[in-house]
Amino acid sequence: MTDTQPLTLDMKPFIIKAWEKSEFRQPTPIQTKAIPFIVEGKDLIAESPTGTGKTLAYLLPLLNKINAEKKAPQAVILASSRELVMQIAEEVRIWSEGSEITGAAFIGGANPKRQLEKLKKHPQVIVGTPGRIYELIAQKKIKMHEVKTIVLDEGDQLIVSEHIATIRNIVKSTMKDRQVLIFSATLTGQAEQLAGELLNEPEIVRIDKSERMESKVDHMYLVGDKRDKFKMIEKITRLENLKGLAFLNDIAELTVLKEKLDYKGIKLEVLHGESSKMEREKALRNLRSGKSPLLLATDVAARGLDIKGLNTVIHADLAKDADQYTHRSGRTGRAGADGTVISLVTEREERELKKIARELEVTLSKKTFYGGNLVDEQ
Repeated sequence: MTDTQPLTLDMKPFIIKAWEKSEFRQPTPIQTKAIPFIVEGKDLIAESPTGTGKTLAYLLPLLNKINAEKKAPQAVILASSRELVMQIAEEVRIWSEGSEITGAAFIGGANPKRQLEKLKKHPQVIVGTPGRIYELIAQKKIKMHEVKTIVLDEGDQLIVSEHIATIRNIVKSTMKDRQVLIFSATLTGQAEQLAGELLNEPEIVRIDKSERMESKVDHMYLVGDKRDKFKMIEKITRLENLKGLAFLNDIAELTVLKEKLDYKGIKLEVLHGESSKMEREKALRNLRSGKSPLLLATDVAARGLDIKGLNTVIHADLAKDADQYTHRSGRTGRAGADGTVISLVTEREERELKKIARELEVTLSKKTFYGGNLVDEQ
């Protein structure tokens, strides 16, 4: 494998050029294992930790297969959240540069008229939320007879009772020789069973923690009363070069925290299930540009977010289990970058956090603030 080639498998020149431009030195383990199966046309279930390059693992072979001369949808990528849809659509744009391939994104709540305008441009790659995509298929606005590949990104969020009937209908609307790919950081046994119904003799690829690209992520925690949480977050926002994402479980608590920090002159962004499309875009733009040092978010809103240079994840509310801890913490330390994960816990929660750390084989260090910096508690 060379520095300039995504894989030893033949990729079209525009993909190789985009790879060189991206300065990725080599494919990640999930890319190395999944791409050959996708190129062969196999159905696939792929499980790999957050931040290991799953999007490109399906996107590169998918774009490689698109016939740019055919002005019809040839691939459909489904995701559970608006943010993830917009993020994937942006990756499609970046990686198809220099080709005649176009993509379009379709999300619930967006202007239907504008979305129909996008379809008039005959995109070959469709990215969207299941409800909106199926709605457009049922209205015969999206024609599925040329669709050869369907991807379920963050599959564990899609193969659930709320979405499964819609997903089945979308898959059934394609021709029999379609390829179905499911990618996720975590897949439950039940999700795998349901996935099996949608796929034809799938290959299964699993990347465990030991195969991850090495990144140095420090896991630390601060102990205090629940009422101290505001002060702790205020101090964290003043840390040098912070670009952080803080997770809270409750929208009301998130709103109160923002108001308190606003009062202190700390301008933060918030993201939750009730944020409007414009609010979401502004919040992410300000965090990405560095205008705001911290984004307060609920898990639903932050699902699948990939923010370049995000160096800190804060569990402002303790994760309920190891899976949630993994998903949240995986927003930093992506693809080999360094990162910091900080949990804010009460004395009672400290035991629960240590239990999660043992399960994940994560080394925790207890910290305190001294002179405005995080130091080991002595």
